[in-house]
Amino acid sequence: MKGPLLAAVVAVAVGVRVIRSRHRRFLHPDGRSFTGELIVWGTGRTEGAGLLDRPGRHSAVVRISKGAGTRGGRADIRGVAVRVTGDHPIDLLLSTSGEGRFTRHLPAPRRTFDTFYGSIVAYRTGSTRKIYLGARADEPLGRALAEIDGGSLVLLADDRPFGRVTFGGRLPARTDAALAFDPIRNTAPDLYPTGAIHTTRALAYRWSQRWRGATPAAPDADAVERTALHR
Repeated sequence: MKGPLLAAVVAVAVGVRVIRSRHRRFLHPDGRSFTGELIVWGTGRTEGAGLLDRPGRHSAVVRISKGAGTRGGRADIRGVAVRVTGDHPIDLLLSTSGEGRFTRHLPAPRRTFDTFYGSIVAYRTGSTRKIYLGARADEPLGRALAEIDGGSLVLLADDRPFGRVTFGGRLPARTDAALAFDPIRNTAPDLYPTGAIHTTRALAYRWSQRWRGATPAAPDADAVERTALHR
């Protein structure tokens, strides 16, 4: 397929996807959401982030999804979104990736949910430490979304386990559709993502959420600035 024809095909495919996303997510359209509980025990060292350093229990919402929405157990970029609920929620978004020094920066298609998920780019803590967040299935989840009715994930900071999130009851499809995760604004001053990729997501998430009729996170100029300036 020659260049101009390939470009036209890609443009049409993207256009169709955008139109179809008018009432659903552009990325990770198919998923299942659950109530959850996050138990934190810490990494064994001081990370400089309250969520990682203070042992405790937190109410949570967990969403398991497929990035492109492929059918059944077909390969896809699989995702995990964890919202630590409270007065100001914290959203952690992870996707299947490599685990090496360089491959952890690259999303990787997987044929199962029983795998490793990473933050792709670094987070900054209150002590200015840069860390990479991750998660690994603690018990079998399955290959297809239809198989998932519960489970648990161990959460990691630089390969050090710091907590476990356990799935509770499954949320209705309407609730799942209305969830609007924002990894830029729903953060804490001592735990937030950095880098150009996340800076572009600050605009993309709000645009896509408004496009599909979901209510975006509350505006937070300071959070966006922290991410953009790598502070």
